[in-house]
Amino acid sequence: MNTLIPPVLGIVGLIAAFVVYLLVMQYPDGEKKVKKIGDQIHSGALAFMKTEYKYLLIFIVILVGLVWLGLGMYSAIAVIVGAACSSLAGFIGMYAATKANVRTATAAKKEGAAAALSVSFYGGSVMGLCVASLGLIGLGALYYFFVPANHVHALEGFGMGASVVALFSRVGGGIFTKSADVGADLVGKIEAGIPEDDPRNPGVIADNVGDNVGDVAGMGSDIFESYCGSMIASIAIAYTLGSQDMMMLPLALASSGLIASIIGIFIVKLQSAKAPASALRSGTLLAPVIFVAMAYFLIDTFPGVDMNVWWCVIAGAVGGVLIGLITEYYTGGKPVEKIAESGETGSATVMISGLSVGMQSVVIPIAILATIIFVSTSLADVYGVGIAAVGMLATVGITMAIDAYGPVADNAGGIAEMSGMGKKVRDITDSLDELGNTTAAIGKGFAIGAAALAALAIISAFSAVVTVNNPEFSLSLSDPIVLVGMFIGACIPFLVSSITMTAVGDAAFEMINEIRRQFKEIKGLMEGKADPDSEKCVEIATTAALKKMMLPGVIAVSMPAIVGFGLGAQALGGMLAGGLLGCVSLALMMANAGGAWDNAKKFVEKGNFGGKGSDTHAAAVVGDTVGDPFKDTSGPSMNILINVMAIVSLVIAPLLSI
Repeated sequence: MNTLIPPVLGIVGLIAAFVVYLLVMQYPDGEKKVKKIGDQIHSGALAFMKTEYKYLLIFIVILVGLVWLGLGMYSAIAVIVGAACSSLAGFIGMYAATKANVRTATAAKKEGAAAALSVSFYGGSVMGLCVASLGLIGLGALYYFFVPANHVHALEGFGMGASVVALFSRVGGGIFTKSADVGADLVGKIEAGIPEDDPRNPGVIADNVGDNVGDVAGMGSDIFESYCGSMIASIAIAYTLGSQDMMMLPLALASSGLIASIIGIFIVKLQSAKAPASALRSGTLLAPVIFVAMAYFLIDTFPGVDMNVWWCVIAGAVGGVLIGLITEYYTGGKPVEKIAESGETGSATVMISGLSVGMQSVVIPIAILATIIFVSTSLADVYGVGIAAVGMLATVGITMAIDAYGPVADNAGGIAEMSGMGKKVRDITDSLDELGNTTAAIGKGFAIGAAALAALAIISAFSAVVTVNNPEFSLSLSDPIVLVGMFIGACIPFLVSSITMTAVGDAAFEMINEIRRQFKEIKGLMEGKADPDSEKCVEIATTAALKKMMLPGVIAVSMPAIVGFGLGAQALGGMLAGGLLGCVSLALMMANAGGAWDNAKKFVEKGNFGGKGSDTHAAAVVGDTVGDPFKDTSGPSMNILINVMAIVSLVIAPLLSI
């Protein structure tokens, strides 16, 4: 396969994303009041992203300098390209989402549910296509220039740059969105007794801004780094095996996955007028089927690749779908109704049942991951794990499109409520939002599974690279230094989770006091005769996010170097193993518990167990409030934490001794 094909297909994907964006912009953005609210959300998200990227730029400059000194110019260039592609993917996705949300609300009012679904899905599709396309352009271009010049190891810098951006985007965006969400809910719903997204609530605009910077831009960067990390790991393993065909295959598979994703987007569009839920489900399931079929014929054209590798692709693709479906059950099935019912005896029982559901939900996804690892290594050794990860992530275009659709629909509901569009419009946006919660939960499960496989592939590549320089290297449980590393690795996810949860709590404390102050001091606010100072709430969330996102980033980037250079490669290998298990388990538990609490609250709000305003509803809101930082801040940061530690370890591997 010509090495120019992946970046060229990436350019085609970007053109497709631009066409989809133009389709979004064809829809009207509403009348004066609706447009004003949409502009506030758009400008708030834009301001946060610009400020966040300024802070991030300082960190990247320092990182590039260190990489240049330690590993040379080519690795430093790769770090810059990876950071730029990841930042661009997140920014474009966020920009499109903030343009789509107001148009979704207007389409719901003027044209009905089918048009509203189309606009919100198009808004998410821009994000999905940009993630897949920029990954192929950035990594594909570096492969084209670096591999013939024998700078294969420098490709790992691309993953490092992408991972660092992802960590800051996910953590910073997560702190922003959840501090606003928690503040707006606790003061608005519980204390003031006003509806969700009520225009009188000063925290509502900040909450809607947060959906875009956290759940769209942050999620995009998160999936981007797993997507690229899986390809980089597979290339690194293939390089140690000396096979050019096996090195090129991950990029070729990702290229065919982009084509399958574009087909999947068309499938959703064609079916959206009939049944929104089945349309999104069709896109989610059919795109991987198309990709697997394409992969068979593609692998057959690589003479240096055994056809067993195709079964590794199937294992990854099927595993990704299964993890998503299991997540859907725990965050949208009977467990949610059980949590809602437990609210009849108070918030304490809501907390207990939610935590137990979260813990139980870890078991099957980890069993699926273990099965994928067993099958893929049996078929193609450690290279099989990398290819399974690529197989899971190849259709990231459609997966991200469906995931990013959720925050767009959520924002549309908020805009409909704030602008007073009426119950009929709100019912349409609520139905889209409810479907979006399910797709977002599936997306989070998929992201965790993909991050786990990608991290394992990178860890395998790390072991392979270290072994090339140190043939006696091994990771044996009988070696005390490996166990020391495992214990260090196991505690890091808990430390970072604690830091991010505390950050949300502290920021929410400020937000709550500000919203209370405005309700007391702004005359006529509760009567709807005065406007809230929404900009002050956006400012509080922005300041908190930017302050608190630095420490987790420093821990993730520095710990591999501290352990690797201080205790050696074997201790670092142990740290990565312990970190992987801790991150995956915590991520699944927090994401699923948080999603289940959120949907339990919505189940009560539909009129079950007393409905809105009841004691059961108040208990469910408490559960949802605790679950917010679980599912949107600390949980997602675990995906990136293990990938950052793994990719940094892979980058510094040639410098380590055992």
